[in-house]
Amino acid sequence: MEETSSEEIEEVLKTLRRRFEKHTDRHKGLEWENVQFKLESNPDKMWSLNEMESTGGGPDVVGYDEEKDEYMFYDCSAESPKGRRSVCYDREALESRKKYKPKNLQWKGHLLWGSNF
Repeated sequence: MEETSSEEIEEVLKTLRRRFEKHTDRHKGLEWENVQFKLESNPDKMWSLNEMESTGGGPDVVGYDEEKDEYMFYDCSAESPKGRRSVCYDREALESRKKYKPKNLQWKGHLLWGSNF
């Protein structure tokens, strides 16, 4: 996993905040300041969110797990971004497909699109 620059982190946080404020129905009862604090306390977690954003996705907070003290992010884009369509994340699944095999293969969680922080 690559490092995310401070400029990228700042830009993703701005985008996430705008999306958080626009789609309040996705995260009722959650406060942006708490989400931001958690993200800023764990800058290594920003990589996945930055990748989601940079490939045309729309990551947003959808919940909070009190037991694990983690916020849950999903890609809430209206449709799969072009760069992530027809992608297989599992060798066994790829080999089992007889027709319409995916065009791309990603390995070992390099692209993690449902993330908890």
